[in-house]
Amino acid sequence: MIPPSFDYHAPKSVAEALKLLGDLGGDAKLLAGGHSLLPMMKLRFAQPSHLIDLNRIAALRGIREEGPEIVIGAMTVENDVLNSRLLQQKVPLLPEVVSQIADPQVRNRGTIGGDIAHGDAANDHPAVAIALDATLVLEGPKGRRSVKAESFYHGMYFTEMAENEILCEIRVPAFLPRTGYAYAKLKRKTGDWAAAAAAVVMRMNGGKVESVRIALTNAAATPLRATDAEQALIGKALDDTTIGDAAARAMVICDPAEDLRGDREYKTAMTGVMLRRALASAAARCV
Repeated sequence: MIPPSFDYHAPKSVAEALKLLGDLGGDAKLLAGGHSLLPMMKLRFAQPSHLIDLNRIAALRGIREEGPEIVIGAMTVENDVLNSRLLQQKVPLLPEVVSQIADPQVRNRGTIGGDIAHGDAANDHPAVAIALDATLVLEGPKGRRSVKAESFYHGMYFTEMAENEILCEIRVPAFLPRTGYAYAKLKRKTGDWAAAAAAVVMRMNGGKVESVRIALTNAAATPLRATDAEQALIGKALDDTTIGDAAARAMVICDPAEDLRGDREYKTAMTGVMLRRALASAAARCV
């Protein structure tokens, strides 16, 4: 199908984009990579009268280090995340995740901020942002505010970001020495969305789990943080019993939607399998 007509705007600053959002109100949509919005427009599930293209705002791109944090501009494309030496050294989970997203053509256009802000629990970055304890920086007419990734998602396509706000930055704590990490993803084919996936960031001390964050992709209407599974691992050695217990606790909170990738029972079971794999891989990296 062909989308209905719309007016196109290409601001060159965040201030200009915010003014357009304020002037145009609910009839406007922000355009990042376009891989989610444009197909919805073609199917007429979304019919904005105005598109505000953020791609010409240079201030929204780039990756830099600020003290203990790595700051990623929301309009940074996935291939820049994948190839960033800074991220490979300081937050290597992010490049590893991006290598499992779509294909090079999509990664050349798709942005990390668009993936996060869209509010689709099947996207990879939302759960990973939660596992990384990321902070999302939003800017609106009253200035900037920061929101933790785990508090950002309220429902499918429903996030903390207001209609008159723009996601500007993703701030992620740099990994401490001997941090283990993994993202285990089950998909039908290379580049597909996850049928189930689990992200783990952990540290071990004396052979026992000192800290761990676990987040699940496509296990419910929002990305899930598996806090009960985390608490069950603290202070314990990782073996088949403790890993199995953590996986079982994570599966309890799953409520996935049924689709062509599987029914509820299958997706829930596969979430447990992915978490087992992610925990074992992360533990092996705690050296």
